[in-house]
Parts: sequence; C-alpha cells; structure tokens
Amino acid sequence: MTAATDVTPMSRAAREGTTWSILVMLSIAHMLNDTMQSVIAASYPILKDAFALDYGQIGVVTMCFQVTASVLQPLVGIVTDRHPMPFSLAIGMGSTLIGLILMSIAPTYAVLLVAVGLIGTGSAVFHPESSRMARLASGGRHGLAQSLFQVGGNTGSALGPLLATFVVLPFGRPSVAWFAGLALAGIALLTRVGLWGRERRVVRAPGATRPTSGLPKAIVVRSIAVLMLLVFSKNVYLASISSFYTFYLIDTFGVTVREAQLYLFVFLFASALGTLVGGPVGDRIGRKAVIWVSILGVLPFTLALPHVGLAMTAVLSVAIGLIMSSAFSAILVFAQELVPGRVGMIAGLFFGMAFGFGGLGAAALGEIADRTSIATVYQIAAWLPAIGILTVFLPNLKKAG
Repeated sequence: MTAATDVTPMSRAAREGTTWSILVMLSIAHMLNDTMQSVIAASYPILKDAFALDYGQIGVVTMCFQVTASVLQPLVGIVTDRHPMPFSLAIGMGSTLIGLILMSIAPTYAVLLVAVGLIGTGSAVFHPESSRMARLASGGRHGLAQSLFQVGGNTGSALGPLLATFVVLPFGRPSVAWFAGLALAGIALLTRVGLWGRERRVVRAPGATRPTSGLPKAIVVRSIAVLMLLVFSKNVYLASISSFYTFYLIDTFGVTVREAQLYLFVFLFASALGTLVGGPVGDRIGRKAVIWVSILGVLPFTLALPHVGLAMTAVLSVAIGLIMSSAFSAILVFAQELVPGRVGMIAGLFFGMAFGFGGLGAAALGEIADRTSIATVYQIAAWLPAIGILTVFLPNLKKAG
C-alpha cells in the first residue's frame, strides 16, 4: 500500500471513530497466533525423542521458525503497503494451520523443518497486515489500538506454554494437530476482518505526494536506529526471563519445576497486562515519555533482581514485566509516525526485529550460562535497560490525538 493509500483511510477512520469490534477480533486472532507459535518450543522434548535430535538440530528448528517469522515480515509489510491484501491475514493463518498438522505427522526431520517454516511464514504474514488493520480501526487512537492488539499476542504467549503442558506433553506429538482448531477459529475471525478492510481499501491517486513526518531525513534515520536499539535491549532482556527464568529459580532457590513454571506464568501474565498501558498513555502524554519510563525506568528493578530472595524476585519480575512490556506499542507507533504511509513495512520491521533479537539473545545468553552460570546471565542482562538513555536522541513528536 502506498502512503496516500494509508492517509485517506486513516482520515476516514478518525471520522468514524474507533471500530472496537475489529480491534477485539484482531487481538483475539493475535492471541490464537502466538498460542500456536508457543507449541513449537513446548514440543521440543517430544521432538528430540521422536527424531533423535541433538541440541544443534533443535537449534536449527528454532532458526527455521525465527528466520521465516522475522526476515519475511518487513518484506510482507512493504508489499501490503503498496498493495493492500486484507484477506492475506486469513491466508497466513492457513499457513499456520498446515504447518501444525504437518508438524504432528512429519515422518522425517526435513519435513519437520518445512512444517516449522510454514508456521513462521504464517506469523510473518499476520503481523504487518494486522498491525495496519489495527491502525485503520483505531479512529486516530493509534497507541490504544496497538496496545489492544499487542495484549492479545502477549496473552497467547502466556497461555501457550500452559496449554502445551497439559496437551502436548501428556498426549504426544499427534496432539499438536489439535491446535489446528485454534487456526480455524483465527481464519474465521480474520476473514471477517478482511471483509471490513476490503470496504476501506483506497487506491492512491496518480501523482499523489507521499506524506512525511516533516523531520529531516537524517533525524528520521537516527531515530529509527535508536528505536531499533531500544527494541534490542527490551527483547534480549525479556529473552533472559522467558528462556532461563525457570532454571534460575530452580538453581538459586531450589523450587520445583511446577513452581518455577507458575512463577514464569505470573511474569508473562504481568507482561500481558503491561502491554495495555503503553499505547493509551502514549496517546495522552506522548510516546517518548512512555519509552523513557518503560526502558530506562525499569533499570533499578533489573539491577536488584539478582540480589534478592525468592519472594522479592517474584515481586520484581512482575514489576519488570508490567513496565517493560509497555514499551513496544509506544515504540512501534512512534516509528510509524516517523515514517507515515509505511505502516506495514514498519510493523514488519519491528515485529521481525523483536523475533530476531529475542532468538539471538536467547542463544547468546545460553552460551554465557554454559560458560559461567545462570546467575551471571541475570547480572549481565540487568544492564540492558541502560540503553534506554538513548531515548534522549528521539525527537519530540506531537501527541497523538
């Protein structure tokens, strides 16, 4: 979709007001999408036994998902910015559906990699276009729309491991196919969203000028680079929690595996709640203020985390989840305002980076843990939010109205 394609629908959406039904459907679809993604990691113990995999081969499985889910997203965003494809959302969910079924019956390791790649492709198609649709339905409340969209994904990430624990692990690899029901529900929701989006599809008039933020190109490029570094600090730190928190609790405090999983669920649930805050607050007081607080503001908590007892560890992890997770919606909308008319491309770029940084961060931190200890991982990762000081280089944009 071109820039003018984006501007005209936004103006129309602002006149119509926020379309809550579409935002809710997109949020639910995001929850379903991220729940299904979590099945991959939750199935690793079963896949390891079924295909006699070593850890390197499991790493390749992760890489297949991360590469397709992260690298393809900006490309999908560029295409849908130029040529709006409202029904691509349902098609992307169909790719996830096929991937899940194939994953449950894959006869060889190579077929398993294809299945995981199809799930990653579904995610790559889903995020850029659904983010654009959320903005279209926002009625001008862009931060609120992105937060509502994001909370669905974070909720799915929190619920996915629990569902997999009670479904995949007890019933084995064939039970992965049961999650196809979630994909079918997602297809139904996204078909309805596609019908709504098709009615608002506007083609750019020949010769129409592309909107700009009004800022010099050098400032826009610098600001995008700063936002990328902020996403790096946020997602690598969150990777330290999602990947190693249970091991840290078990090694440091001697809790059981089940207790550690419950602590992780509490953190993920707090992160889902925090997602709701960043967008609407940014609409009122400005995105930059939210970014300051959500990245740099969490530094005292991350620095304290490796040096406290179990109870305070739980309290601090909740605070970190609530505060830090409010950043992404503000960062994404800020970037979209820096590069107007490229909603899909920016969404694909930043969602892709979030996937990529999280995956690379988990791998790097895992190497550190192997060479030192889990406790050392948290002592090092604690300083990542200090990158938030770079927020000072972001321009002061007008508050979203």
